[in-house]
Amino acid sequence: MVIPMTRQIPHIPQIPPELWTCDLLEEDSLHEVRCVECGKCGMADKVYQQDLEGFVVAVFEHYGAPTREAEIIASNLVSADLRGIASHGVARLGRYISGIKAGYICPGIEFGVEEPVPAIGVIDAYNGVGQVVSDKAMRMAIDKAKINGVGLVTVKNSNHYGIAGYWVQLALEHKMIGISMTNAAPLVIPTHGAKALLGTNPIAMGVPTASGSPILIDFATSVVPRGKLEVYDRNRKQMPVGWTVDDKGYDCQNPGLVLRNLLDRVGGGILPLGGRGEEFGGHKGFCMAIMVDLLCGVLSGSGYGDDVHNLKREVPEGEVAAPRVGHFFMALDIEKFMPLAEFEARAQGFVDMVRENPKALDQERVFLPGEKEQERTRLHTTHGIPLSDVVYNTLRKVAGNIGLEPPPSVAERARARALATGRKDGGDNG
Repeated sequence: MVIPMTRQIPHIPQIPPELWTCDLLEEDSLHEVRCVECGKCGMADKVYQQDLEGFVVAVFEHYGAPTREAEIIASNLVSADLRGIASHGVARLGRYISGIKAGYICPGIEFGVEEPVPAIGVIDAYNGVGQVVSDKAMRMAIDKAKINGVGLVTVKNSNHYGIAGYWVQLALEHKMIGISMTNAAPLVIPTHGAKALLGTNPIAMGVPTASGSPILIDFATSVVPRGKLEVYDRNRKQMPVGWTVDDKGYDCQNPGLVLRNLLDRVGGGILPLGGRGEEFGGHKGFCMAIMVDLLCGVLSGSGYGDDVHNLKREVPEGEVAAPRVGHFFMALDIEKFMPLAEFEARAQGFVDMVRENPKALDQERVFLPGEKEQERTRLHTTHGIPLSDVVYNTLRKVAGNIGLEPPPSVAERARARALATGRKDGGDNG
């Protein structure tokens, strides 16, 4: 009996160039910036916040965004880099530009707004910029909460809106509790399923405390982000059992296979938070992802499940297939429940209780949600935002394509100041 040879499919790594692995920690650590915990990743380019934001504003203005919209986008993207969440920062600039060119991200568009009752808002983004409509939606929720105690706003027909935690911080500025969710392209399989149906569907919540350092919760509802798979694929490493399944629903340790299946939407995907099956609570992560899709997609009237970011679907002639991402925003006015000072003191008491919890033998500290990101923000605000050389080169390329200067590095700023000081002091001008 002759066994026919199967056609070999050429391996095409799916990892985007802005993702790196640490040479010292190997595949266990994904690095996209030079972080304070490591500092050994050979990515020395740093840019001050104001320079990076100014550059992003100029780029989006060039591609048709009004100045105010460009400022909102820049603030959102750069805030991710400030926090050390570089996958959602300026590394995404090229993807936004591609969306604008393709016609499914539409800057400068007027949104459709309905207010069926005083506490609720319903917005149609008409394929506008995700950050811009999210800014409007969250501020509307805050205004409604000031009057009604609670404000709820849904958004349909939107695009990627950046990090979920950014939007709840708008509520924190008003001493309110903020909640933000979004659905996303299908990468995650249902419990006992075999094909990606749900996005990583993040949930964020912000709560003020008496110390002024808020509790900031922001997490995906999947076991790992797609970036982890891309790191293992790039390094030709097998993944641990429990991250993904193949198109038949079996545990899969081949990252390239899973990534290709996700790209072609033929089956398989990432497991929900908790893992496969029900033994470790994977069904609970699945339920959380469903909750996000019900609120962001179904309730809003937007895309849900595998209809999100399905750019290959058929659309009427003259229309462009769009991501149809949906969002959900909530603001709670604490003073409608109890005096603000009392709540903040109680929240601080909860924080102190967590901090005083006995530490594991090899741990020195218990971190509150968002605490690490707040510390990185303070560091990067003072000393500059670290960017990988690949991301920095991408910014140079974007700048060159439209006749702009790339954002100056911290080192370039320092040299310019030194030269200026030398001239003022009568130094050598030769």
